[in-house]
Amino acid sequence: MRIIAGEHRGRPLKAPKGMGTRPTTDRVRESLMSALSSARGGFEDAVVLDAFAGSGGLGLEVLSRGGAFACFCEKDPGALKVIEENVRTLRYGRESARVQRADVLKGSIPAASAPYDLVLLDPPYAIAAADVFALLARLDAAGMLDAEVVVSYEHASDANAAVDECISHGPFELASRRGFGDTVIDILVR
Repeated sequence: MRIIAGEHRGRPLKAPKGMGTRPTTDRVRESLMSALSSARGGFEDAVVLDAFAGSGGLGLEVLSRGGAFACFCEKDPGALKVIEENVRTLRYGRESARVQRADVLKGSIPAASAPYDLVLLDPPYAIAAADVFALLARLDAAGMLDAEVVVSYEHASDANAAVDECISHGPFELASRRGFGDTVIDILVR
């Protein structure tokens, strides 16, 4: 894994060991960043929540491209150490990166100095779409999401119908959907 573009282009990232995380491939990450940049109008000053952070690769990619702040939430202790190491390697201080041990589906999520305007969701595929959308609803109800928030949601292709059902009952709409084999990335906007 490596940073694809921006200030840290080409810098390698560590990934957690084992099968507990599923790092997004460079090809998929580049496509995701292109879709997010189009939906958001770039990454300048983005306030990012990387909710199932894994290695932190997605949030770090946004910071490298001009994001202002990223909160990395992860419940696995081994993955947390990897995120902390990646943040240190790229020399992001506390003003621009926060690493938090949290089960985002059950626990609290730290607020940023401003509402999150970019939310990156790459949960384990076994997590139901309804649980992911319940997380978004909880963040929204707490005032933690910007009025113009852009959300990326990476999930298995066989979850498309469940995701579509959740979208039909909430405040978000599908801006784009891109498939990469068994992986789908949805971009959601209000």
